[in-house]
Amino acid sequence: MGFKRLLASLGAGGASVETELSELNVVPGGVVQGEVRIQGGSVDQQIEGLSVGLQARVEVEGHDTETKQDIEFTKLRLGGAFEVRAGAVHVVPFGLEIPWETPITMFAGHQLHGMNIGVTTELEIARALDSGDLDPINVHPLPAQQAILDAFGQLGFGFRSADMERGHIRGTRQRLPFYQEIEFFPPQQYRGLNQVELTFVADDREMDVVLEMDKKAGLFSEGSDSYRAFKVGLHDFQGTDWAAYLNQWLAQVGGQRNWL
Repeated sequence: MGFKRLLASLGAGGASVETELSELNVVPGGVVQGEVRIQGGSVDQQIEGLSVGLQARVEVEGHDTETKQDIEFTKLRLGGAFEVRAGAVHVVPFGLEIPWETPITMFAGHQLHGMNIGVTTELEIARALDSGDLDPINVHPLPAQQAILDAFGQLGFGFRSADMERGHIRGTRQRLPFYQEIEFFPPQQYRGLNQVELTFVADDREMDVVLEMDKKAGLFSEGSDSYRAFKVGLHDFQGTDWAAYLNQWLAQVGGQRNWL
């Protein structure tokens, strides 16, 4: 649940650090609780700063290339400078808020392949930074997000894949420098579709739901996309039949373009 490693920047006889999370399962807008335990080495050490944060590994698209980049998207400094005595244990508890836009990493009780989000710990010693390994967390959907995901399941859509991409979706409340896309493959009744991509962009009141419908490329035609974005309240989503809502949009767009 945590990591433990010798801090190279402390040199011989230096301290070791271990981060323990009280609960790995969280939701956007929640808090991950834990503590950082610093075990003193054979000499006294001055710690100039200690912080924890959340990090995601996202895709960055370039000119005909695609790379991965680790992005720290929130950070919490845990107090000021302090000294760790030789052989002593220094424990620093923390509560790190999970931004509302944080992508989900769990779907239908399973880990989403490719979703790499976790807690990092950083010590500042003698003007040098020493970062720990990623301590993964499980980000579950909010109830409103689960309602949309369930609607796709009710319509017969199956989960295909998920990724996180650096960039910004215009017209949404997005603040993070990246967003998540959850891809579904359609059932037979949507025979003209290749896939539907779903993105959530939430705050503490409501969320933008962004859908991208991808048409299959035919023998004499190119594939094409259609977008839809709508708002869902985090606390008043229960009054809508989301499966019927999605089916109506899919049928309307597909019928207009002779996809279905």
